[in-house]
Amino acid sequence: MTAHKILLLVLDGISDRPCPELGNRTPLQAALTPVLDRMARDGICGIMDTIGPGIRPGSDTSHLSLLGYNPYEYYTGRGPLEAEGSGIHMEPGMIGFRCNYATLDTQGRVTDRRAGRIQRTEALSAAIQDGVDLSSLGIEFVFRSGAGHRAALAFKGVDLGVSVTSNDPKKEGAPPLSFSARDGDESDKRTADALAAFVRQAEGILRDHPMNASRVSQGLPPASTVLIRGAGKMGHFEPFSSRYGLEGSVISAAALISGIGTAVGLSRVEVPEITGSTDTNLVGKVSAALDTLKAVDFVLMNIKGADEAGHDGRARAKMEFIEKIDSALAPLISLEDCLVAICADHSTPCSVKDHSADPVPVVICGEGVRVDRVIQFDEIACAEGGLHRINGSSLMPILMDLLNRSPKYGA
Repeated sequence: MTAHKILLLVLDGISDRPCPELGNRTPLQAALTPVLDRMARDGICGIMDTIGPGIRPGSDTSHLSLLGYNPYEYYTGRGPLEAEGSGIHMEPGMIGFRCNYATLDTQGRVTDRRAGRIQRTEALSAAIQDGVDLSSLGIEFVFRSGAGHRAALAFKGVDLGVSVTSNDPKKEGAPPLSFSARDGDESDKRTADALAAFVRQAEGILRDHPMNASRVSQGLPPASTVLIRGAGKMGHFEPFSSRYGLEGSVISAAALISGIGTAVGLSRVEVPEITGSTDTNLVGKVSAALDTLKAVDFVLMNIKGADEAGHDGRARAKMEFIEKIDSALAPLISLEDCLVAICADHSTPCSVKDHSADPVPVVICGEGVRVDRVIQFDEIACAEGGLHRINGSSLMPILMDLLNRSPKYGA
């Protein structure tokens, strides 16, 4: 028998390096994961460089690679994809940016780059959308909230460039940086000037917003400015359905991943109470994936909370969230007529608090899969599996072959 559908489950940043507080085990090794271990025992395992050996992947470039879109050809910057995933319809040529709400002190220094990981910022974003005016610069814009402290911005206008610096100082205790054109090009300078005007007007709106007044009264950091980075021009993506002959959907709380999905033609599935953090609705997300697979051939599902714990350097919290993930994945064991591929998009070691180039574990289980001898899903055990070490760009061709839908090369 041959399966006819694919569930690609990306456990964002789940892989790690040995953590002293976990007995020099990774959070994945230390966690109790009977479901993931069952998938490993019933499937074929390996480790994977999502871009290539020694290359530290972004979540954007890694997901493009996992979907079979060469990031060196298709990637133009994170901003357009973040904007697309935040509900902004990005037409080719529009300029997109990724944004953070952040907190400033009375001297104008950044005291929290995520504004206390503020949630539900839609009212703030709507006030900025209504109150900022860039018409004198000949620029239309759209500003939308993403998950948590994140947001996205898009510019539409004539002679706009993308080679501009960010105002994000990348650390607390320093003031936001000035926007500037990297190469002195007039189109880039025009974009930099528009960004400065946008932030200046947005700060005035945020200063007087009732939501911030309420946060201050509760002792919470207000969202007092917008940090902007990741400029890029929206390009053209070959539709996923044309490339693979599969109709698909994407399930993710992260605007970036949703944006990548919709950019390649996957339909977005909304799930209540998914946050992109460790408090996300895991059961609802898995249930939505199973329901969606009844109507489509392919589902990309991203679960992000482990990545957040890695960025924060919280090894035990990462381990505990992995155990929550594992419990929620139990319904996948009985899934029929579907290949289930589980992997990470990159490693996020707690010791680094950022992405690393360490390869990630991957397992494929389902009908027609050659079962190897691996019985545990982690970074070390999977390295002994039958897939050996592959690149992320090889995953979709492998899955398509297992569906018996891969074209023959040669006679």
